[in-house]
Amino acid sequence: MTKKEKVRFVINSLNKLYPEIPIPLDHKDPYTLLIAVLMSAQSTDVRVNKITPLLFEQADNPYDMVKLSVEDIREIIKPVGLSPMKSKGIHGLSKILIEKHNGVVPKSFELLEELPAVGHKTASVVMSQAFGVPAFPVDTHIHRLMYRWNLSNGKNVVQTEKDAKRLFPKELWNDLHLQIIWYGREYSPARGWRLENDIITKTIGRKTVLSAYNKMKKS
Repeated sequence: MTKKEKVRFVINSLNKLYPEIPIPLDHKDPYTLLIAVLMSAQSTDVRVNKITPLLFEQADNPYDMVKLSVEDIREIIKPVGLSPMKSKGIHGLSKILIEKHNGVVPKSFELLEELPAVGHKTASVVMSQAFGVPAFPVDTHIHRLMYRWNLSNGKNVVQTEKDAKRLFPKELWNDLHLQIIWYGREYSPARGWRLENDIITKTIGRKTVLSAYNKMKKS
């Protein structure tokens, strides 16, 4: 298969499996999505979805959020991990949204990335899922699968994002990044991976990945 054919195979396979694409993090507007994405760093979406309702019950907008202290926020979000850094980020960015953006989440990568605790990936998720702007946020699943599928060299997430954007049509980015995440979780996880269930890797996978898997199975 040529690289073009591999890309087409990935797109077709994912469209068959995920014609409807659920958004992993529960939210009701750009602000609650931004907070949920920030909280999801080094945590699971399932855990975040359990905690965000408790936080948003107290404050689901920047004006109410700044009325809480950093300690209050930290206490609520403790179960998602990294709560000292995340609580400062949530309080700090809420303050900046009020002071600089009239309490509204900006529709710009640059302005989002200026906010405390908001990196490129978080900004990309918000731009893509809240505003429909083409973006390709790379999480651990996408990074792993792009390497397994021999579509990126796995050097770092920056390179993986560049490769994904180069290979996949721009109008598909917003759906594709979510489809790949769901596929990674269901069929191609890091642990407990069963190649026989993973049709995409089985068909187009990197030779070294496939042979390492087969060796491991035999041993």
